[in-house]
Amino acid sequence: MIGGYVVVKASKEAKTAEVWKDEAEAQKARADRLQEDLAEIKERLKRIEQENGRLIALLTALDPARILHPTTA
Repeated sequence: MIGGYVVVKASKEAKTAEVWKDEAEAQKARADRLQEDLAEIKERLKRIEQENGRLIALLTALDPARILHPTTA
């Protein structure tokens, strides 16, 4: 009887360990995807900031007053 209990308890602990292992792997995969997404967002932001700088320079060259006192539409 005690031997059966030990086997059942060991089996349950092994299943619990497997569940935690699977959960850890899923969280790692999610973290990796989020890290990739963040890197892509940073790169896109960098390109947008560069483009904004270029557009501001272009607008300033055309009409500097519009940069200092923008009109509302």
